[in-house]
Amino acid sequence: MHTLAAYYPDNPTPKQKHELSTFLRLFASLFPCRTCGEDFERIIRKNPPKLEDRKAASLWMCMAHNAVNEHLGKPPFDCSLENLDKRWKRKPA
Repeated sequence: MHTLAAYYPDNPTPKQKHELSTFLRLFASLFPCRTCGEDFERIIRKNPPKLEDRKAASLWMCMAHNAVNEHLGKPPFDCSLENLDKRWKRKPA
């Protein structure tokens, strides 16, 4: 999911926004761990995905992941765009 956000367009079309939104909802619905999927559905309902551009999508994914980390008692990930790009956006060789 983080890699999808890292390569999401800076100026996505309405279709791209719709497709990523649908993907996230299906991901939550189809996740093998039912409790985990329901938790992710709650995150989406409480804070709907921000899909207006790559930066917003990347930051939203990190926020959602950190919500899961908090629930699991894990430390948060640094959600600066620079850090996210360093971790998830690989330049082609």
